[in-house]
Amino acid sequence: MRKVYTEIIQIAGDVITVEASGVGYMDIAQVSTRRGASLAQVIRLEGKRVSLQVFAGSRGVSTGDQVRFLGHPMRISMGDNLLGRIFNGSGLPLDKGPRLSENMNDIGGPPVNPAKRIIPNKMVRTGIPMIDVFNSLVESQKLPIFSIAGEPYNDVLARIAIQAEVDIIILGGMGLKYDDYLFFRDTLDEQGALSRAIFFIHTAADPTVECLLVPDIALAAAEYFALQGRRVLVLLTDMTNFCAALKEISITMEQVPSNRGYPGDLYSQLACRYEKAVDFDSAGSITILAATTMPGDDVTHPVPDNTGYITEGQFYLKGGVIEPFGSLSRLKQQVNGKTRPDHRTIMDAMIQLFASYRETLEKQAMGFQMSAWDKKLLNYGKLFEQQLMPLTVNIPLEQALDRGWEMLAKSFSPEETGIKKEMIEKYWPKNGKV
Repeated sequence: MRKVYTEIIQIAGDVITVEASGVGYMDIAQVSTRRGASLAQVIRLEGKRVSLQVFAGSRGVSTGDQVRFLGHPMRISMGDNLLGRIFNGSGLPLDKGPRLSENMNDIGGPPVNPAKRIIPNKMVRTGIPMIDVFNSLVESQKLPIFSIAGEPYNDVLARIAIQAEVDIIILGGMGLKYDDYLFFRDTLDEQGALSRAIFFIHTAADPTVECLLVPDIALAAAEYFALQGRRVLVLLTDMTNFCAALKEISITMEQVPSNRGYPGDLYSQLACRYEKAVDFDSAGSITILAATTMPGDDVTHPVPDNTGYITEGQFYLKGGVIEPFGSLSRLKQQVNGKTRPDHRTIMDAMIQLFASYRETLEKQAMGFQMSAWDKKLLNYGKLFEQQLMPLTVNIPLEQALDRGWEMLAKSFSPEETGIKKEMIEKYWPKNGKV
């Protein structure tokens, strides 16, 4: 029987403080008030002083209320009965389905032992040419989508959720507008993908602590299924809201702030979540895609800046398209040599020529006279922007590669592309078609 504490010595915002012993960091407690019982999580230990974040907020909590520690971290039910379900940040149903209580597992565990990992070697096809062709997503990779508020990053995540060749999709929504939550739910339902998806949703109106729980719950569920041999894709949006929740709690706890008011352990907080991405040597895998909005489009902001040191590249969403020169997948070489023999060739040639096209645009803007070569680059660049870059383009990798060859043939002679002769002979279009 766990001891009940009946004296709350401090209430600051949604954080309460009691004096207790035998309590662990991140342990869960039950706070009983006249209005009922709610859960709280230990967020700070200073000797016998224990600070807890109350899930439902501290409104109605008084200093004489009861606090009972449960002796374990947050737990959620695991199993196939999670599939097709929608939960809040505390793991409670939002879909009017039954509350689950079997096979309860702790959340927030450590990352996987590196000895149990294998080198990433399998591509995750998305149907988006700017990803599949130029910055291939690799199973067990961790990648952010850098963006600014207003860009369609949730649309990109929804498309990937529908089209990615994985077994299970887990969506962790943090600070979502209710419309965004409905968009994800309705889109996946219409496309028949909801049955293989699990949602953990925190909206902007929900308690701050639930925002902090969402990544841990989503990744704990992902780890469970990955150990069952499933390929799991975890979509997190928006990690900047997660970091804002960390900032809010650190200010409440009167911690010494770091860069722009964020806590000094921001890097560690992000890393312990992103490092859950893994390809098990004898089971499944966890791949993480996380939207990260950049305030003021500032990539040096603490959130994207710290994220860039942890992840294996990024997708840079700008102007409604995935920008080829801001985006990078550091693991693409692990897979794009195994797809089709011309994948790397077409990727390199097209990007080099597109860079030349961007330079030609600058020359044109400054009033320079356009040469015959410049005109070819302008024609090619427009084709690239119209036929490959829009997020509405939805084609398999092989078709995207064929389209790349056709675009080159419409703008250049084979010799002007710099592509090796054997590749030209095998893949250069005959009569305008590959």
